[in-house]
Amino acid sequence: MAVIGELIRKAIDVYGFITSEPDPAKAQRTVLQNLLEKAKWTAFGKKYQFGALLDRPDFVKAFQQEVPVHDYDQLHADWWHYLLEGHQNVTWPGGQSFFALSSGTTSNSKAIPVTDDMLDAIRKSGIQQIMSLKNFDLPADFFEKQIMMLGSSVNLIDQGDHQEGEISGISAGNIPAWFRMYYKPGIEIASIKDWDEKVRRIAEEAPQWDIGSLTGIPSWVEMMLKEIIAHNRLNTIHDIWPNLQVYTTGGVAFEPYRKSLEKLFARPLTYIDTYLTSEGYLATQKRPDTSSMALILDNGIFFEFVPFTDDNMDEEGRVKPGAEVLTLEEAEENVNYVLLISTVSGAWRYMIGDTVMITDKHRSEIKITGRTKHFLNVVGEQLSVFQMNQAMEQMQQQFDVEIKEFVVAAIQKNGEYINKWFIGSNRTVDPAQMAASLDRALCEANKNYKVARSKSLKVVETEVIPVEKFYRWSEEYKKLGGQTKIPRVMKEEDFLAFETFVNGLS
Repeated sequence: MAVIGELIRKAIDVYGFITSEPDPAKAQRTVLQNLLEKAKWTAFGKKYQFGALLDRPDFVKAFQQEVPVHDYDQLHADWWHYLLEGHQNVTWPGGQSFFALSSGTTSNSKAIPVTDDMLDAIRKSGIQQIMSLKNFDLPADFFEKQIMMLGSSVNLIDQGDHQEGEISGISAGNIPAWFRMYYKPGIEIASIKDWDEKVRRIAEEAPQWDIGSLTGIPSWVEMMLKEIIAHNRLNTIHDIWPNLQVYTTGGVAFEPYRKSLEKLFARPLTYIDTYLTSEGYLATQKRPDTSSMALILDNGIFFEFVPFTDDNMDEEGRVKPGAEVLTLEEAEENVNYVLLISTVSGAWRYMIGDTVMITDKHRSEIKITGRTKHFLNVVGEQLSVFQMNQAMEQMQQQFDVEIKEFVVAAIQKNGEYINKWFIGSNRTVDPAQMAASLDRALCEANKNYKVARSKSLKVVETEVIPVEKFYRWSEEYKKLGGQTKIPRVMKEEDFLAFETFVNGLS
């Protein structure tokens, strides 16, 4: 018997027994109250009179009435640029040691403040995730195994009074000392910035490790596992990591990658989804009988929900002034919402850019359904990334292929709009057949798309290309590896540049 592992598992069980899930409404009111109290003497808190808001009978409604909704550009232009210039007490008490450089799909130029309070909140959320493992019926010896965390470099950019890097690198560089004995690939390899060199070193060192769980974005985890298998001449990754049992995913939808990833395993793993962004650790999957994630309600983040409708959104994908905004208590299940957060990093009513759907209100569980700027609606299609992912799962089954990446745009051709798709697959598929099947699937899933197809949207085209071309584009124009994500929707100009690039590859 793995004595240490059994003790850890029992400790988790006891912790889970003596702690219970917080009452959502009460927990969120307490979080907002604490945020306002702590930030009331910052420049932002003074401008919006946080102290006075706390004296109102309903300080939550008062907060929503007085503080405007922000996107990154607004917060940066009005407030956060002062932090980058070295000022303190701007939107959160004190100064900044870290800025997370956004690795999302809409921009590579964002610098998100990461306070000490946020790092502490991320660590506490990680503990909540570990505590929830009691629900997944894992053997005792699992808790003695090492954890492979594939993220961006922990070798951060030194800017004098602060450091910059991706949130995965900042978090890994600030892990507790006791955790480092479990953490792989270790600080030395994690400091390597070049993706190919990092993966080569991991492949060389991999046989010496006893990995029990993996963490990382599916596309890059898959590339890493393939390199380890090829370098060490293995059949599956379980040949050297026989105790690998858990994969903690995040960043993008997992299902498109499941089929190809499971070819690299001798047996399926336990899959756990998480929602860690540059702005904070928002949610984690806490039980095995769902793929939804539970919002972390009592740890420095206040959530709000804007119904994702034309009435509430402008043409740039931003929330309009005066839009309907709901608390978690007021929000409903199975409605598409734009997510707003207020955090211990001084993000206030911040439009994170994701759309979510509450799948179980009692458990405060959500699914990510897409991006506000990656919602295809040029000629009335009103397609969400969630619907696109579902359609791609159908295409995988119908054509018996693996589809790991795709991108779509509405472009003009011969004076008319068409939807054109590039689909990254492991083998060739007849593009006309794929286009017809994809079109049917989207018509069945979305009545607005069906109407658009009968009027302004004349043609649907697909090109099926090797998925490696997506990664070569990412290496050229974004960067390879880490937490980098491929966009699902592009504007016409960007899409045509992407098309030129991939068609120029051999």
